[in-house]
Amino acid sequence: MTAAPVTLGETPLAAAALALGDDALVLSHRLGEWAGHAPVLEEEVALANIALDLLGQARTLLSLVGDEDELAYLREERSFRNAQLVEQPNGDFACTIARQLYFSVHQHLLYGQLAAGDGPFAPLAGKAVKEVAYHRDHAEHWTLRLGDGTEESHARMQRALDALWRHTGELFEPVEGLSVDWTALREGWLAAVTEVVERATLKVPDGPQSGAWTAGAGRQGIHTEPFGRMLAEMQHLHRSHPGASW
Repeated sequence: MTAAPVTLGETPLAAAALALGDDALVLSHRLGEWAGHAPVLEEEVALANIALDLLGQARTLLSLVGDEDELAYLREERSFRNAQLVEQPNGDFACTIARQLYFSVHQHLLYGQLAAGDGPFAPLAGKAVKEVAYHRDHAEHWTLRLGDGTEESHARMQRALDALWRHTGELFEPVEGLSVDWTALREGWLAAVTEVVERATLKVPDGPQSGAWTAGAGRQGIHTEPFGRMLAEMQHLHRSHPGASW
């Protein structure tokens, strides 16, 4: 079935809600893919809980724009505004942790700024920042454990950090509708990530000055190749049974 296109609002509020909401929605789905596949049972529970936190954020944010189910399951790929980082495949466990470290530190600092302001996202950010603090602590813990662990875990964690680094620059491109000090956000993120990575006996990949830190285009609806496959899987049930009730 070909679904009718979902009409998106074009206000700054809608643009910001879509960017934040799509980040949370897509990463939630990626983490949910670990169900039944996590390396240990405790991590299965932890990743599922983080995924549910992010899904709750996504529902709140997308409801500011329109019907949350339609926005999640009936939009085409080019209508999603998530950063390319969150759509990257899980890979091995080190890759998932590197993605979590980069994103959770960013989201924690971003929500901290939003919660301290008086904008429309302050109430959501004030509640979510506590959840995200746990997400960040979880990612930092595993970065340290893998980086300063065995020779194999160290090598895999370094490869994961290197591979995903190029997707992080997009996190600091200004988003319409968000009153954020983007320079301070980037500097705070870089300092925090550097501190954790070096404590884990790992090396921070080359920064933006070397050209290795490139800007993505996910906020403009241009996504990487794995996103299309992920979206087809995420939307399959809803599109296969339109209007069904359970």
